[in-house]
Amino acid sequence: MEIKEFIENLAAQFDETDAEVFTAGTEFKTLDEWSSLIALSVIAMVDEEYDVTIKGDDIRNATTIEDLFNTVKAKA
Repeated sequence: MEIKEFIENLAAQFDETDAEVFTAGTEFKTLDEWSSLIALSVIAMVDEEYDVTIKGDDIRNATTIEDLFNTVKAKA
């Protein structure tokens, strides 16, 4: 699992935010487009792409994309 691919997959969940905005240090929950619907999309993407189950608490406890990546990687 590579963080670059994870960032691309996460960015794909956002329709209106430019992909260039997404880096390991991006605080994804501060983006204007962030919503509970996107959170559910992220949970589904992680399950589908990485065969890992994350919960809302995992997303709430993550500040940056790298935090979320590390959570997913630890559960893989």
